[in-house]
Amino acid sequence: MRTLLGAVAATLLIVTAAFAGQTEGKIKKVDRDALTMTLDDGKIYKLNSEMDLEALKPGVDVVIAFDVANGENVITDMEIPQ
Repeated sequence: MRTLLGAVAATLLIVTAAFAGQTEGKIKKVDRDALTMTLDDGKIYKLNSEMDLEALKPGVDVVIAFDVANGENVITDMEIPQ
């Protein structure tokens, strides 16, 4: 039974890691009410309320790391290259 539980846990970790991603692009639109950001490729990413929303403006280049949760691309880390 422990072997089965260990295998299930390992599978869940692998599946979760498979949904992580990284991308870069220019910000096309920021919706502060919905806490979303759209990049120039049309993909929408969910922001969290702790991010500096004032720094996010259309035309700014960003590099983001994200996870897919409940069908949404949720940003886990973001960098604005200088």
